[in-house]
Amino acid sequence: MERWPALELASTIRHDGTGGVADDLATPQSTARWIHRQAELLAGHVDVAGLTVDEKLSGEIVGLRRAVRALFAQAVSPAPPSRADAHRLMPVEQALAHLNAAAAREAIVPQLDWPGDAPPRVGVLSDESDTNVRLIAALARAAIDFLSGPQREQLRACNAPRCVRYFVKSHGRQEWCKPSCGNRARAARHYQRHNATPTRDLPGT
Repeated sequence: MERWPALELASTIRHDGTGGVADDLATPQSTARWIHRQAELLAGHVDVAGLTVDEKLSGEIVGLRRAVRALFAQAVSPAPPSRADAHRLMPVEQALAHLNAAAAREAIVPQLDWPGDAPPRVGVLSDESDTNVRLIAALARAAIDFLSGPQREQLRACNAPRCVRYFVKSHGRQEWCKPSCGNRARAARHYQRHNATPTRDLPGT
C-alpha cells in the first residue's frame, strides 16, 4: 500500500482502540518516534537521524498537522470531515498560509538521482543547515504535492464507528480505511437493525 507523508502526518491523530483518540505527537518523545518511522518516506529530503526533537519542533509539527487536517477537511467536503477535530478546524485561508509559509522556509533545488538499475528518484539540494527547518519544509512540501495531486480526489474521512482517520480510496466501493473498520461498521448497522424498537399505534389513533 502506498504511503504519503501528508497522510501519515494527518494520521497521528487516531482511534486509541478503547473508544478515545490518541495523539502520536503528544510529547517530544512520541514525536521523535513518529519521525523516525517516516525516515524512508523522507529520504532524499532530510536525514532524520540527525534530528533533535524538542518542544519547539514538536509544536511546529503539530501546527503543520492542524493546517493539513483543515485542508483535508476541505478536500473531502461536502462529505463530513474526521470527527476528531471537526469542531475546531483551522480556517482554510489560515491553513493555506501556514502550509505555504512552512514550505518556503527552505530554498531547494531539485536533483535527479538514478542509482544503478533502480528507478530514478528526485532529491533536493539545499543550503539549509538546520535539520529541523528542513524537516518542517519537507513535510509541508509533501502536503502540497498530495493536495495538488490526483490522490486528493480519492481522499475520504473514514465513517466507521470511533474511527477518525483519513484515507485514500483505492477502489470504487471502498468505504472505510481498513477491513477492521468495515467489520465494525457492519456490526453497528446489524445491531441497529435488529435492536430498533418498533413503534405501535395507540388505540384510538
